[in-house]
Amino acid sequence: MRCEVPLPLLGLLLCVVGAAAQGGQEEFAVEISGTTVTITCPSSGDDVKWKPDPKMVVNNKYIIQNHDSSPLTVSCTAGDEEHTMYLNAKVCANCEELDTFTVVGIIAADLLITLGVLILVYYFSKNKKGQSRAAAGSRPRAQKMRRPPPVPNPDYEPIRKGQRDVYAGLEHRGF
Repeated sequence: MRCEVPLPLLGLLLCVVGAAAQGGQEEFAVEISGTTVTITCPSSGDDVKWKPDPKMVVNNKYIIQNHDSSPLTVSCTAGDEEHTMYLNAKVCANCEELDTFTVVGIIAADLLITLGVLILVYYFSKNKKGQSRAAAGSRPRAQKMRRPPPVPNPDYEPIRKGQRDVYAGLEHRGF
C-alpha cells in the first residue's frame, strides 16, 4: 500500500528524464507510401553517405522501392556525424491511409445508425404489445386446464385432527 503514491511519480520522472535525454538527438524523417519507404537524414548537407546501399539515394534521401517489411538498419554519415536507425516498417501494396477525422466520422456514423435502429425497434415493439391477432388457420386456445392433485404417497400418512397428541411428545432438536 505504501508504494501506490511513489509509482506514478516515478513514472512521471522517468518520462521527463527520458524526454530530456532524447531532446538533443535529431530524428530521421520516414515517409511510407505503398511499398516505397523514403528516409531523410537528420544531418543536412550535400555529402550525405548512406549505408547499406548507397545506390538508392536521390536528393540526399534514401529510397527503398518494393520494401518487403523486413527489419533493416540504415545509417547516414554527413561529415563527422553518423546517425543510425533501425527500420521495422510494415508496408503493403493495397493499403489506404485514413486520417483521424475519417476514423472518428465512421465510428460516430455507426453509433448514430445503431441508436436509430434501437429507437425504431423500441417504438415498433411498444405498439405491438397490446395487440393480439389470431391467425387465419389457427384454432382458439383453451383455458388452462387444472390438473388433479398428486396421488399421496402411501408410506406417509397425513396427520388427522384427533391424532395430534401422538406427535405432541416429539420435541424439536436443533442440529
